[in-house]
Amino acid sequence: MPTPPSPPPPLAQRLLFGLSRFTWRWLMRAAMLAALVLLAVTSGFAAYALLMLPPVDPWHVTRLNGEFTAGDEAGLDFAGYQALEAKLFEAQRAAVATMPTDAPYYLGSRYDPNGPALRLAPGQPYNRSSRRTPAQVRGAALLIHGLSDSPYSMQSVADVLLANGFEVTILRLPGHGTLPSGMVHMQYEDWVAAMHVAARDISARLPKNLPFYMAGYSTGGTLSLTYALDAIAPGADVSLRAPTRVLLFSAAVELPSAAALTPILDLFAKVPIRSFEKVNWQSIGPEYDPYKFVSFPVNATRQVYNATQHLQKKLLEAEQAGRLAQLPSIVAFQSAVDSTTGAHGVATTVFGRLKGAQHRLVLFDVNRHQRYDFVRRPGPGALVQEVTTGFASGTRSHTLVLLTNRTRDSDDIETREYAPGQREPVITVPGLGWPAHVVSVGHVSMPFPPDDPLYGYMPGSGANGVPSIGSWAVRGEEGALVLPLGALPRLRANPFWSVLKAQLEAVAAADTTGTTK
Repeated sequence: MPTPPSPPPPLAQRLLFGLSRFTWRWLMRAAMLAALVLLAVTSGFAAYALLMLPPVDPWHVTRLNGEFTAGDEAGLDFAGYQALEAKLFEAQRAAVATMPTDAPYYLGSRYDPNGPALRLAPGQPYNRSSRRTPAQVRGAALLIHGLSDSPYSMQSVADVLLANGFEVTILRLPGHGTLPSGMVHMQYEDWVAAMHVAARDISARLPKNLPFYMAGYSTGGTLSLTYALDAIAPGADVSLRAPTRVLLFSAAVELPSAAALTPILDLFAKVPIRSFEKVNWQSIGPEYDPYKFVSFPVNATRQVYNATQHLQKKLLEAEQAGRLAQLPSIVAFQSAVDSTTGAHGVATTVFGRLKGAQHRLVLFDVNRHQRYDFVRRPGPGALVQEVTTGFASGTRSHTLVLLTNRTRDSDDIETREYAPGQREPVITVPGLGWPAHVVSVGHVSMPFPPDDPLYGYMPGSGANGVPSIGSWAVRGEEGALVLPLGALPRLRANPFWSVLKAQLEAVAAADTTGTTK
């Protein structure tokens, strides 16, 4: 007897099966489209690097042995970190000794012993971690530099704190201070581990009644604020002391969304062909600065992006858990215009969440003189308006110190200090004004005084007969120099450094009155 035919599947089952096939086809198409887009992005960047960037030099591809990594943290103190560092710099010396000394890229570079870079910074001592102790210790500070630069960036801040009784430890982040190639291999986790080594060492030696500061410039600010958030999180490492204050200088909090592409941009650098080594780099330039790399790899952006993502995640978690009130005093120095990391991250993402007069945002406005109205962009003005309006509306409840022009037809500045709950500021006139032709403070200029021997712009800035990099005044046609002309006019020192210095002195004095080791 023949088997009766099976009944057709229910309508719902047929619809679901058809929908599944439809969905699967569209998912496959979407995946293929995404793969093609990613391939286009990576191929486009590889083409740019191969065709537009200059050739790599030996210091872009020579990998030094002995750099600190996160795996070295256990059991290491700051003296041990410095011992590892000494071996690393000896490896650098040996590597540089094998490079052709008559090559165009070598002459005048930071590695040329007869070049201007080493006359500006004989021996380059501030590429290394260091510690300075005052005669009478009233506190301790861990200072962390920014991406692609060195401990030199924190020297002037360290000088102020040292003069106020703080033992200052300046940390060199892994990947920095030696060869640019170190930035190709460094990892965010290595930075955090190095920070923990230094902080744990300070925590063990500093009496509990003395203040402890975390201070950071740019990426160093990211790490310092992350450290403070970790200190108030459940299960915090008890060997890492919570800071009394956090000092931020142009801190990196947010990056442009394009930074999210960095995990794939240098994909073609894995191709084992020497010319493809250029794909590791976003930019390649002459290494004329003794304390900051000019060349910049994709990995540098990738790692600072990782750092900012970790910071934002921890900041949100602390806010949702109601822990932000446990944060120590945050004191931030930020330009209203910051082409490197943006100003909104500090001014809004961080300070928009902080409550209490102990949190202090020192905001440097752009030059508001009317002569610059036709060339000045509106963005910085909108940020300043947003922040100051927050005090009028009651949505801002931290302290704000705004440096801005006294009037629209004057270069003289005043400071306007807004207290939480106060709509009208207290105005102080510091007796300073905008230098001629300067329209803003910026990211890189924040922690340097105007007479800094390396980055100062004042007449006479420099050392040993070599003018400071910040005072170079070169004009000409684009393409005449190995540097883009647009890089030269960027302000590298802070015309209002004395205001920043006074703010540091005030908080240090408040924390150290009557305290000694």
